[in-house]
Amino acid sequence: MTKEVIVIGGGLAGSEAAYQIAKRGIKVKLYEMRPAKQTPVHKTGKLAELVCSNSLKSVDLYNASGLLKFEMETLDSLIIRAAKEAKINEGKALVVDRNIFSDIITRTIEEHPNVEIIREEVKEIPRDRIVIVATGPLTSDDLAKDIQRLTGEDYLAFYDAVSPIVDGETLNYDKLFWADRHGRDPYAYLNAPFTQEEYYRFVEELLNAEKYEIKEFEQNPKFFEGCLPIEEMARRGPDTLRFGPMNPRGLVDPRTGKEPFAVVQLRPENRDRTAFSLVGFQTQLKWGEQKRVFRLIPGLENAEFLRYGVIHRNTFIKSPKVLRATLQMREHPNIFFAGQITGVEGYVASSASGLIAGINASRLVRGKEPIAPPEETMMGALLHYIENADPEHFQPMPPQFGLFEDIPPHLKGRKRREYMIERAVRAIREFAEKLEL
Repeated sequence: MTKEVIVIGGGLAGSEAAYQIAKRGIKVKLYEMRPAKQTPVHKTGKLAELVCSNSLKSVDLYNASGLLKFEMETLDSLIIRAAKEAKINEGKALVVDRNIFSDIITRTIEEHPNVEIIREEVKEIPRDRIVIVATGPLTSDDLAKDIQRLTGEDYLAFYDAVSPIVDGETLNYDKLFWADRHGRDPYAYLNAPFTQEEYYRFVEELLNAEKYEIKEFEQNPKFFEGCLPIEEMARRGPDTLRFGPMNPRGLVDPRTGKEPFAVVQLRPENRDRTAFSLVGFQTQLKWGEQKRVFRLIPGLENAEFLRYGVIHRNTFIKSPKVLRATLQMREHPNIFFAGQITGVEGYVASSASGLIAGINASRLVRGKEPIAPPEETMMGALLHYIENADPEHFQPMPPQFGLFEDIPPHLKGRKRREYMIERAVRAIREFAEKLEL
């Protein structure tokens, strides 16, 4: 094998992996098919382009995603560093300007002397090289077929949906108000309040709107519960939305001094607050129907859409049958997988898997044994899950404290959470020191 690593895919996981390899003095060939060949949801050829939300979720250590960010930062994550440079808020959620974020990562990778970016589609994985496959849930058809040949396993698929983005200059701010339900950042969200009559009219029109049919994959799509289309949630009952993404709890309209009957939250997409995504409004409605129905939201009567919501298939392998916790294939230890294709869920978890795959590919080049983070860390617990879960019922997993094991049974509530956090912090620092040896 040559003293270089091939990384296939320039998303979050692939970019993180390439950076981790290159910083260790090893040559990287990073293959990214965009912009020569686009996916159904990407808009640019930039590395690490965010196609869904622009939120990387909480930075609070008492939140599972926040703990994972801390662990990644301890290991010098490019994704977390770029996110902090591109953040547009001061709340507990790490919300970024998506253009600045991808620009930072693209520039860092392009300028690194150990990285060569090759803008072409990879249709077959080299079997005799050290390779990281980080093509994500939108792997191209030809490569997906080769992965299926390589793994010998059928794929599992769920459907993911993307929220629309509206032009801030076309909103009626007289009907909207700024607020964060937790009171941490007064400009974290722009809120559209509904009366009872407005809410039920909106739900009725949403249920009657035309959708794009998913004909090419399967007749009965299986949606991931963490990212249900807004119309799918509405079908579960007329009040489902106002106890879900349209929950008004903690949001007081300054004009009435009361909580509205329901609320749609709009999250800024950039630092200038000229574009906003509709939080929780992932959808498979036809574009014309999105304009018609979503303009029923108070303040959005004349909204122009910078991006419509879309639905696409997410694909992931049966990792418990295919991968080790080091992210190596069991039968082909020179081939690694990283990102959502492994069955981790969300931006941060995907990036974390790229970080570990990059570290371990580097170790393999140098003749060292790949290692997994301790199971006491959030990173290690996630990788332990994808290695050991029941393969027949395997589903994508976001970071969560429920993955931790061996917690003293007498610890309850906050004491239990503090124990898990302190143990994880200590374990990731020890792991970082071991990597330097």
